[in-house]
Amino acid sequence: MRIDKFLWCVRYYKTRTIATEACKKGHIKINGQVAKPSREVFATDKIELRKNQINYQLTVLDIPPSRLGAKLVDIYIKDTTPKEAFEAQEFLKYSKDYYRKKGVGRPTKKDRRDIDEFKDEDDAD
Repeated sequence: MRIDKFLWCVRYYKTRTIATEACKKGHIKINGQVAKPSREVFATDKIELRKNQINYQLTVLDIPPSRLGAKLVDIYIKDTTPKEAFEAQEFLKYSKDYYRKKGVGRPTKKDRRDIDEFKDEDDAD
């Protein structure tokens, strides 16, 4: 089975087109080599894919006949992604929530209080 179809079947990508684009961008490796979308997948292959800034590591156990329900995915692949990858994603999420890009929308209440506090300090000098 093709790698793009396999990743769609085991629900790592919502559409085959998205899976194909990921292959073309070099986000998917099979046994350490960058894979083209037409690359065949066999049992015991090790797949590394980068999605949402997480490097997933998968081991192919078997090839599914068609797209699977979410509960049946574990029969065909084993996810060996280290927990550190998910923890790094959590830290990244918190850092994005805290900082806003300059010029993005109106200031929040907290931003307004900080600005007023800063102005009051300047007036006191």
